[in-house]
Amino acid sequence: MTDPYGFLRTPRRPSGARPVEERLSDWNEVHAGQPLLPLVSEQAARCMDCGIPFCHSGCPLGNLIPEWNAYAARGDWRAAAERLHATNNFPEFTGRLCPAPCEDACVLAVNADPVTIKNVEQAIADHAWERGYVPPQPPQRLSGKTVAVIGSGPAGLAAAQQLTRAGHTVAVYERADRIGGLLRYGIPEFKMEKRHLDRRIEQMRAEGTKFRTGVRVGSALDATALRRRHDAVVVAVGATERRELPVPGRELNGVHQAMDYLTVSNRTREGDRPSPPLTAEGKHVVIVGGGDTGSDCLGTALRQGATSVTQLDINPAPGDTRPETEPWPVYPKVYRISHAHHEARERHGTDPRVFSCATFRFEGEPAGHVRAVHLTEVEPASRSPLPGTERTIPAELVLLALGFSGPERDSGLMEQLGLTLDGRGNFARDTAFAAVPAEQRRQTGRSGAEGVFIAGDAGRGQSLVVWAIAEGRAAAAATDRYLTGSTVLPAPVSPADRPLTA
Repeated sequence: MTDPYGFLRTPRRPSGARPVEERLSDWNEVHAGQPLLPLVSEQAARCMDCGIPFCHSGCPLGNLIPEWNAYAARGDWRAAAERLHATNNFPEFTGRLCPAPCEDACVLAVNADPVTIKNVEQAIADHAWERGYVPPQPPQRLSGKTVAVIGSGPAGLAAAQQLTRAGHTVAVYERADRIGGLLRYGIPEFKMEKRHLDRRIEQMRAEGTKFRTGVRVGSALDATALRRRHDAVVVAVGATERRELPVPGRELNGVHQAMDYLTVSNRTREGDRPSPPLTAEGKHVVIVGGGDTGSDCLGTALRQGATSVTQLDINPAPGDTRPETEPWPVYPKVYRISHAHHEARERHGTDPRVFSCATFRFEGEPAGHVRAVHLTEVEPASRSPLPGTERTIPAELVLLALGFSGPERDSGLMEQLGLTLDGRGNFARDTAFAAVPAEQRRQTGRSGAEGVFIAGDAGRGQSLVVWAIAEGRAAAAATDRYLTGSTVLPAPVSPADRPLTA
């Protein structure tokens, strides 16, 4: 602890975003520009170095938050970066994309404003890259073992980097034409510019990780043959089975899955085409779904020049304060305003969200294109339609952001590797891995198939990028133990975790 009175003397000051009109005119990050390091040090000094740091339990990675806060407060950025990377392979990702459950678990959050943990994390990571504190770490010797990682999202990349550094020869197989998974094609550039992702991939190449793009394991490449060629396989294909909205008019032109829309936009930003074939420009846009994907669609539509954007949420509007059923240090469901919601308010003068409503049909033009959405209010508990509340809003582009129900079932991967599904529709994982200590068995990620491990959303279900990285690290530790009989790789075991298998 650097200043025992820091949290009393210094108010919370999060890093500011760029002006709305400025950021809506480009695709650069909303918070572009690193905060001044003296400000970051001042904010880090608010950390109380608690006897029991509940921020650890709030972070799925178990980040050593008080430690790197203390180093940042003293201006020792090299030591801060070392402690930050001790538990997190990609802090520049989480510092931008994570909703920071650690801040809600901060002891200060009991009755005051928490430490700006997320801002400090991003500043440390960015400064470390600028100063050259993040060099490649190739292994000193090779184990002679080979591992295939299927999927190059945050879970797959974390597992691959850990296993490469442990001395195994790792090849990452990705069905898309570029590495990164949803970090590449699902996350808009105004949330994380792709140069941060490209920089990490180049670091991993320098460490020895091999990347194979354009390979569909399960169809173009038989997963059984892949398993025979490698000593172990890590499956990190994500949860990309999209939920549908089976209502009349779903077949109309102009009704699209949100991820298709975001992928097209990101591919355009990558330079694949001069303009997106699917755009919100000049259109009334309706987004069905109130989560992060819907917010990403909202920010994208605003930048494309949508005439209006409405985001529908079947859930009631959360309150402004922590509910009694979600006491500290639980991450509470409260009314939050994303940067995209703030942009919509500034541009159109109102919150774009409509709560406690459901879509019961789409209306189309004679030519077969959507022109309106018919809504109804719902009873909050049962979500039953309330009679007499029906209304219609114009819609020329409808985006379905309803989440995902698990990994894709029809890729052939499941059958070829002998995987099964748990009760939640995710790839099942075995808790009876005898070579792993009992307290870590629920984190092994081992499937029922010999030498096959599951990491990230494929086994957990759709979740946060910080959970994906944590699971990738845990699966890497379990794989290393399977290959060598022991491991020095850390396997995150967070008290906030729940069982990962059926």
